[in-house]
Amino acid sequence: MEFQTLSILVPAYNEEHTITSILDRIHDVELVHGIRKEIVVINDASGDSTKEIVEVYIAAHPERQIVFFSQPFNQGKGAAIHKAIELATGDFVVVQDADLEYDPAEFNDLIRPVFHAQADVVYGSRFIGGNTHRILFFWHSIGNRWLTTLSNMLTNLNLTDMETCYKLIRADIAKSLLLKEKRFGFEPEVTAKLARIPGIRIYEIGISYYGRTYEEGKKIGWRDGFRAIWCILKYNIWDRRHLR
Repeated sequence: MEFQTLSILVPAYNEEHTITSILDRIHDVELVHGIRKEIVVINDASGDSTKEIVEVYIAAHPERQIVFFSQPFNQGKGAAIHKAIELATGDFVVVQDADLEYDPAEFNDLIRPVFHAQADVVYGSRFIGGNTHRILFFWHSIGNRWLTTLSNMLTNLNLTDMETCYKLIRADIAKSLLLKEKRFGFEPEVTAKLARIPGIRIYEIGISYYGRTYEEGKKIGWRDGFRAIWCILKYNIWDRRHLR
Protein backbone atom coordinates (compact mmCIF):
# COMPACT_ATOMS: atom_id res chain seq x y z
CA MET A 1 0.00 0.00 0.00
CA GLU A 2 1.07 3.61 -0.49
CA PHE A 3 2.66 5.09 2.65
CA GLN A 4 2.39 8.90 2.75
CA THR A 5 1.61 9.79 6.39
CA LEU A 6 2.57 8.28 9.74
CA SER A 7 0.15 9.00 12.59
CA ILE A 8 2.07 9.13 15.87
CA LEU A 9 -0.29 8.40 18.76
CA VAL A 10 0.72 10.03 22.07
CA PRO A 11 -1.34 9.02 25.12
CA ALA A 12 -0.47 11.41 27.95
CA TYR A 13 -1.31 11.27 31.64
CA ASN A 14 0.46 13.65 34.04
CA GLU A 15 3.43 14.20 31.71
CA GLU A 16 3.92 17.94 32.21
CA HIS A 17 7.69 17.49 32.61
CA THR A 18 8.26 15.57 29.35
CA ILE A 19 5.43 16.30 26.92
CA THR A 20 7.12 19.31 25.28
CA SER A 21 10.39 17.41 24.89
CA ILE A 22 8.73 14.41 23.25
CA LEU A 23 6.75 16.63 20.85
CA ASP A 24 9.98 18.41 19.88
CA ARG A 25 11.77 15.09 19.35
CA ILE A 26 8.95 13.83 17.15
CA HIS A 27 9.07 17.04 15.10
CA ASP A 28 12.85 16.81 14.67
CA VAL A 29 12.67 13.36 13.05
CA GLU A 30 12.86 13.43 9.28
CA LEU A 31 11.09 10.35 8.00
CA VAL A 32 12.37 8.37 5.02
CA HIS A 33 10.68 8.41 1.61
CA GLY A 34 9.20 11.85 2.29
CA ILE A 35 6.63 10.43 4.72
CA ARG A 36 4.69 13.12 6.56
CA LYS A 37 3.94 13.12 10.29
CA GLU A 38 0.60 13.54 12.01
CA ILE A 39 0.75 13.74 15.80
CA VAL A 40 -2.36 12.72 17.75
CA VAL A 41 -2.11 13.65 21.44
CA ILE A 42 -4.72 12.29 23.85
CA ASN A 43 -4.71 13.85 27.30
CA ASP A 44 -6.16 11.25 29.69
CA ALA A 45 -7.68 13.79 32.10
CA SER A 46 -4.29 14.63 33.62
CA GLY A 47 -4.28 16.16 37.07
CA ASP A 48 -1.26 18.35 36.30
CA SER A 49 -0.61 20.97 33.59
CA THR A 50 -0.30 18.55 30.66
CA LYS A 51 -3.44 19.86 28.92
CA GLU A 52 -2.46 23.52 29.22
CA ILE A 53 1.12 22.85 28.09
CA VAL A 54 -0.04 21.02 24.95
CA GLU A 55 -2.52 23.77 24.11
CA VAL A 56 0.21 26.43 24.41
CA TYR A 57 2.57 24.26 22.34
CA ILE A 58 0.03 23.85 19.53
CA ALA A 59 -0.69 27.60 19.51
CA ALA A 60 3.05 28.28 19.26
CA HIS A 61 3.49 25.82 16.37
CA PRO A 62 0.44 26.16 14.10
CA GLU A 63 2.42 24.80 11.14
CA ARG A 64 2.76 21.37 12.75
CA GLN A 65 0.05 18.77 12.15
CA ILE A 66 -1.09 18.07 15.72
CA VAL A 67 -4.51 16.71 16.67
CA PHE A 68 -5.35 17.17 20.35
CA PHE A 69 -8.17 15.60 22.37
CA SER A 70 -8.79 15.60 26.12
CA GLN A 71 -10.66 12.70 27.67
CA PRO A 72 -13.55 13.90 29.90
CA PHE A 73 -12.27 11.65 32.72
CA ASN A 74 -9.31 9.35 33.29
CA GLN A 75 -9.85 6.07 31.42
CA GLY A 76 -6.38 4.58 31.00
CA LYS A 77 -3.68 4.27 28.36
CA GLY A 78 -5.59 1.73 26.28
CA ALA A 79 -8.66 3.95 26.05
CA ALA A 80 -6.46 6.89 25.03
CA ILE A 81 -4.92 4.77 22.25
CA HIS A 82 -8.39 3.70 21.08
CA LYS A 83 -9.35 7.36 20.74
CA ALA A 84 -6.10 8.21 18.98
CA ILE A 85 -6.61 5.40 16.45
CA GLU A 86 -10.13 6.72 15.81
CA LEU A 87 -8.82 10.25 15.13
CA ALA A 88 -5.75 9.24 13.11
CA THR A 89 -5.81 9.92 9.36
CA GLY A 90 -2.41 8.46 8.39
CA ASP A 91 -1.58 5.28 6.48
CA PHE A 92 0.21 3.71 9.47
CA VAL A 93 -0.02 4.39 13.19
CA VAL A 94 2.59 4.02 15.93
CA VAL A 95 2.23 4.60 19.66
CA GLN A 96 4.72 6.97 21.28
CA ASP A 97 4.57 7.24 25.06
CA ALA A 98 4.71 10.82 26.31
CA ASP A 99 7.69 10.05 28.53
CA LEU A 100 11.23 9.75 27.14
CA GLU A 101 11.64 5.95 27.33
CA TYR A 102 11.47 5.42 23.55
CA ASP A 103 13.38 7.38 20.90
CA PRO A 104 11.33 8.78 17.98
CA ALA A 105 14.54 8.86 15.91
CA GLU A 106 13.98 5.11 15.47
CA PHE A 107 10.67 5.51 13.62
CA ASN A 108 12.65 5.03 10.40
CA ASP A 109 13.86 1.64 11.66
CA LEU A 110 10.24 0.62 12.17
CA ILE A 111 9.28 1.92 8.73
CA ARG A 112 12.03 0.03 6.87
CA PRO A 113 10.29 -3.40 6.81
CA VAL A 114 7.20 -1.77 5.27
CA PHE A 115 9.20 -0.86 2.15
CA HIS A 116 11.60 -3.81 2.13
CA ALA A 117 9.13 -6.59 2.99
CA GLN A 118 5.61 -5.13 2.68
CA ALA A 119 5.14 -5.43 6.45
CA ASP A 120 1.68 -4.77 7.85
CA VAL A 121 2.91 -4.58 11.46
CA VAL A 122 6.37 -3.93 12.93
CA TYR A 123 7.20 -4.46 16.61
CA GLY A 124 10.16 -2.61 18.10
CA SER A 125 11.88 -5.04 20.47
CA ARG A 126 13.87 -3.88 23.50
CA PHE A 127 15.49 -7.32 23.76
CA ILE A 128 17.23 -7.77 20.40
CA GLY A 129 19.93 -5.85 18.53
CA GLY A 130 22.81 -3.74 19.77
CA ASN A 131 20.86 -0.59 20.63
CA THR A 132 21.22 1.40 23.84
CA HIS A 133 19.30 0.15 26.89
CA ARG A 134 19.20 1.68 30.34
CA ILE A 135 19.89 -0.93 33.03
CA LEU A 136 17.00 -1.01 35.49
CA PHE A 137 14.75 -3.73 36.91
CA PHE A 138 15.71 -7.40 36.63
CA TRP A 139 12.26 -8.72 37.53
CA HIS A 140 10.57 -6.39 35.03
CA SER A 141 12.66 -7.83 32.21
CA ILE A 142 11.98 -11.40 33.39
CA GLY A 143 8.25 -10.60 33.63
CA ASN A 144 8.17 -9.09 30.14
CA ARG A 145 9.92 -12.10 28.63
CA TRP A 146 7.61 -14.51 30.46
CA LEU A 147 4.50 -12.65 29.27
CA THR A 148 5.85 -12.64 25.72
CA THR A 149 6.48 -16.39 25.88
CA LEU A 150 2.96 -17.07 27.15
CA SER A 151 1.52 -14.85 24.42
CA ASN A 152 3.62 -16.57 21.76
CA MET A 153 2.43 -20.00 22.89
CA LEU A 154 -1.16 -18.98 22.21
CA THR A 155 -0.71 -16.75 19.14
CA ASN A 156 1.94 -18.96 17.49
CA LEU A 157 4.11 -15.88 16.90
CA ASN A 158 7.80 -15.76 17.82
CA LEU A 159 8.05 -12.22 19.17
CA THR A 160 10.73 -11.26 21.68
CA ASP A 161 8.89 -8.23 23.15
CA MET A 162 5.09 -8.39 23.07
CA GLU A 163 4.82 -5.62 25.70
CA THR A 164 6.74 -3.02 23.70
CA CYS A 165 5.18 0.40 23.20
CA TYR A 166 6.52 0.62 19.65
CA LYS A 167 4.07 -1.17 17.38
CA LEU A 168 3.79 0.23 13.87
CA ILE A 169 0.46 -0.92 12.42
CA ARG A 170 -1.23 -0.32 9.10
CA ALA A 171 -3.97 2.17 9.94
CA ASP A 172 -6.79 0.34 8.21
CA ILE A 173 -5.93 -2.80 10.19
CA ALA A 174 -5.73 -0.88 13.49
CA LYS A 175 -9.11 0.73 12.84
CA SER A 176 -10.68 -2.64 12.02
CA LEU A 177 -9.77 -4.24 15.35
CA LEU A 178 -12.34 -4.64 18.12
CA LEU A 179 -10.27 -3.28 21.02
CA LYS A 180 -11.65 -3.36 24.55
CA GLU A 181 -8.83 -3.02 27.07
CA LYS A 182 -8.72 0.49 28.52
CA ARG A 183 -5.53 0.27 30.54
CA PHE A 184 -2.26 -1.63 30.14
CA GLY A 185 -4.02 -4.73 28.81
CA PHE A 186 -3.86 -3.10 25.38
CA GLU A 187 -0.55 -4.78 24.45
CA PRO A 188 -1.55 -8.46 24.85
CA GLU A 189 -5.02 -7.77 23.44
CA VAL A 190 -3.81 -6.07 20.26
CA THR A 191 -1.17 -8.77 19.76
CA ALA A 192 -3.75 -11.56 20.07
CA LYS A 193 -6.08 -9.84 17.61
CA LEU A 194 -3.40 -8.97 15.07
CA ALA A 195 -2.20 -12.59 15.09
CA ARG A 196 -5.69 -13.74 14.13
CA ILE A 197 -5.78 -11.80 10.83
CA PRO A 198 -5.18 -14.21 7.92
CA GLY A 199 -2.01 -13.52 5.95
CA ILE A 200 -0.86 -10.60 8.10
CA ARG A 201 2.86 -9.81 7.79
CA ILE A 202 4.35 -9.08 11.23
CA TYR A 203 8.01 -8.11 11.61
CA GLU A 204 10.23 -7.19 14.56
CA ILE A 205 13.29 -4.95 14.80
CA GLY A 206 15.59 -3.99 17.69
CA ILE A 207 15.15 -0.57 19.32
CA SER A 208 16.70 1.45 22.14
CA TYR A 209 15.10 1.81 25.56
CA TYR A 210 15.63 4.54 28.15
CA GLY A 211 13.44 3.26 30.99
CA ARG A 212 12.26 5.36 33.90
CA THR A 213 12.28 4.51 37.58
CA TYR A 214 9.12 4.87 39.66
CA GLU A 215 10.59 8.03 41.17
CA GLU A 216 10.92 9.41 37.65
CA GLY A 217 7.28 8.68 36.81
CA LYS A 218 7.03 5.03 35.72
CA LYS A 219 3.40 3.95 36.16
CA ILE A 220 3.15 0.23 35.37
CA GLY A 221 3.26 -2.16 38.34
CA TRP A 222 2.83 -5.78 39.37
CA ARG A 223 -0.97 -5.59 39.17
CA ASP A 224 -0.63 -4.74 35.49
CA GLY A 225 1.42 -7.91 35.04
CA PHE A 226 -1.42 -10.03 36.41
CA ARG A 227 -3.88 -8.15 34.17
CA ALA A 228 -1.64 -8.94 31.19
CA ILE A 229 -1.78 -12.67 32.00
CA TRP A 230 -5.56 -12.49 32.16
CA CYS A 231 -5.72 -10.63 28.83
CA ILE A 232 -3.41 -13.14 27.11
CA LEU A 233 -5.70 -15.97 28.18
CA LYS A 234 -8.94 -14.09 27.59
CA TYR A 235 -8.28 -12.84 24.05
CA ASN A 236 -6.59 -16.01 22.83
CA ILE A 237 -8.99 -18.57 24.33
CA TRP A 238 -12.36 -17.22 25.45
CA ASP A 239 -12.99 -13.91 23.69
CA ARG A 240 -11.74 -14.56 20.18
CA ARG A 241 -13.72 -11.98 18.20
CA HIS A 242 -11.07 -9.63 16.79
CA LEU A 243 -12.77 -7.41 14.21
CA ARG A 244 -15.46 -4.80 14.56
